[in-house]
Amino acid sequence: MKEIKFQFENLKMYQKSLDFVDIVYKVSNTFPKEENYRLTSQFIRAATSVALNIAEGSGDTNPQFSRFLQIALGSVKECVVCVAIAKNQKVYFNRRRK
Repeated sequence: MKEIKFQFENLKMYQKSLDFVDIVYKVSNTFPKEENYRLTSQFIRAATSVALNIAEGSGDTNPQFSRFLQIALGSVKECVVCVAIAKNQKVYFNRRRK
């Protein structure tokens, strides 16, 4: 059976967004357990949204694709805020969740 591949899977920005999701999972895995339903959840959802919006908008019209890329950029900004909150609350990167 032939493997089905969508055109967006060849986009560098899509591939990079999947790498970013992997990083967010690794980083959020170091957050304390009590952050599961707070910061961790939001951080992962925002990072995943980047890849999802790139995929959803690809293959559409240029204006539509541009709109989805703007939404993806908004999700990247959410991730920046999540990192800032983690830093301010000292829940980041230096602990391994048990």
